[in-house]
Amino acid sequence: MGVRVGVVVFPGSNCDRDTVHALALAGAEPVVLWHEQASLEGVAAVVLPGGFAYGDYVRAGVIARFSPVMRSVAAFAAEGGSVLGICNGLQVLAEAGLVPGALLRNRSLRFVGREVAIAALRDDTPFTRGVPLGTPLRMPVAHGEGCYFADEATLDQLERDGQVLFRYVDADGAVAGPSDPANPNGSLRAIAGVLNAAGNVAGLMPHPERAAEAILGSDDGMGIIRSLVDSAAAAAHGPVAL
Repeated sequence: MGVRVGVVVFPGSNCDRDTVHALALAGAEPVVLWHEQASLEGVAAVVLPGGFAYGDYVRAGVIARFSPVMRSVAAFAAEGGSVLGICNGLQVLAEAGLVPGALLRNRSLRFVGREVAIAALRDDTPFTRGVPLGTPLRMPVAHGEGCYFADEATLDQLERDGQVLFRYVDADGAVAGPSDPANPNGSLRAIAGVLNAAGNVAGLMPHPERAAEAILGSDDGMGIIRSLVDSAAAAAHGPVAL
């Protein structure tokens, strides 16, 4: 079997099965982790999938961050374990303080569900080791609270420290402005994904697991999923070939 990668399931998660399927395609052994459990069952990496945890009541991710499993996820991250949050998973990570910034209502004040393009700014992280730099990656977004926000000083620091992992771009790879249709939610500086300071926790609003096979319209997301799986395998069993 492949390396064990956990997929946390909250009440209201709706992309957990998609994530399990994509991880299996990438050669991992997915392990479903219910939000009420404290054990991560010895997994080598963790994914917080998309959905609407606890119905997104009060604010997206704010209730889920208090789930028992999140204490274990935080401890796992503190020890250097790789954690990836997708869409609602990023919202949970931000609410838990595991990645910087906040996710606000989309500038349109409407739910957005469509294909976008993002580009990776780094290829030396557990989430992008197999992703070509600057190449537009097509995958869908599906959220109402995806506008990435931080104050200017924090944004400057994220830029300096290499914590901006993905940006929204147009089909030619040009960075999208805040009101550009290529920026689906008005995220500041077109930020689509971020890293923590240590580089082992990341989140992005677009859905790579929904773009993991050509039959879905794009397989551009598989590079992100496979990067996580390969990095987890390397951490658990030593170096693997990319």
